[in-house]
Amino acid sequence: MELPVLNIDGKETGRTVTLPQGVFGIEPSEHAVYLDVKQYLANQRQGTHKSKERAEIAGSTKKIKRQKGTGGARAGSLKSPVFVGGGRIFGPRPRNYSFKLNKKVKALARRSALAQKALSESITVLEKPTLDKPSTKQFATMLSNLSVGSGKTLFILGDLDKNLILSGRNLAKSKVTTVSHLNTYEVMNADRIILSEEAIGKFEELLNK
Repeated sequence: MELPVLNIDGKETGRTVTLPQGVFGIEPSEHAVYLDVKQYLANQRQGTHKSKERAEIAGSTKKIKRQKGTGGARAGSLKSPVFVGGGRIFGPRPRNYSFKLNKKVKALARRSALAQKALSESITVLEKPTLDKPSTKQFATMLSNLSVGSGKTLFILGDLDKNLILSGRNLAKSKVTTVSHLNTYEVMNADRIILSEEAIGKFEELLNK
């Protein structure tokens, strides 16, 4: 797939680039994408939820009323889950939600996500963007020039650029990352992918390991 290279003003430079077929031209695997996104979201969960069960409630163990003659059900403790303030039955306990996913499946998922964006024509190629200093205003102007609309945007750079990352982090619908830190969830969550021209050559090397 060939795409025109744009500059930060949103105008074509007259050059085109060919996206790697082994990454952007494969048949997307929806199941691999599902597994990788599921693992990413599971890893974000703290798992610190906790409620007290019957044995953890502080209170008297004295039998609260006599066994017979009250006209009601038998009751032996205020800690019982049937009473207000009692312990919870099978309440949540701290746990780790993370799970292992094969490295090749994760690589396939990232390639599939990028291939899906290519199929939906949601990729823009930008010649290496540079900012002299962190500036959210300049970054927002660049997005406006690229006509990305009001959707979520993912900038993918070849190498770490502190000025661009600091400039984009204050925008709620914009994310700046590098090829080496790319994950499937961020790709699928974005409405528009903006690729730095220098990043294209690094995809095949990293995602086909």
